Amino acid sequence: MEDSQIITLYWDRSEEALSETARKYGRYCLAIARSILESDEDAEECVSDAYLRAWNAIPPARPARLQTWLGRIVRNLALNRREKASAEKRGAGQIPLILDELAECIPDGPDGDAVTESILIKDVLDRFLEALPPDTRKIFVRRYWYMSSLKEIAEKYGISEGSAAVSLLRTRTKLRSVLEKEGIHL
Repeated sequence: MEDSQIITLYWDRSEEALSETARKYGRYCLAIARSILESDEDAEECVSDAYLRAWNAIPPARPARLQTWLGRIVRNLALNRREKASAEKRGAGQIPLILDELAECIPDGPDGDAVTESILIKDVLDRFLEALPPDTRKIFVRRYWYMSSLKEIAEKYGISEGSAAVSLLRTRTKLRSVLEKEGIHL
């Protein structure tokens, strides 16, 4: 079923929307949640919560790309669940490591211009990712969007963990340079 048809089901408040969403994007959503959470049970619950969020958001929302929209919801829910679960044991696992890697090239801390700057950063990041060679972009997105480990990236793309790490380091360095050229201060 096409995304537009699924969204129409949501707008019609048909429960079939949920089953069609699960049929078409269930594996995708579970893969995102599993890459962030350590438990299959937590991942499944996170995906169920995402379906509920979709049900409550559509209408009035009408996502242009349902897959991306759902992926963002699942990712945010999984990150929130992970943060809550590890509140007492900060520094363990992949998430803090991945976020630390990005901290060197993405500014932090809200200030008076935080909203304007975040919009600018999003625009610069979109253009940056679009300009990357496809393989480099896939590795970068796999690490920083899907929160994959270096081992998972290496296996997925048939490269060594060292090659993945070097690619990520070079890409972060380029991103930092691009952000600085755009006037985004780190």
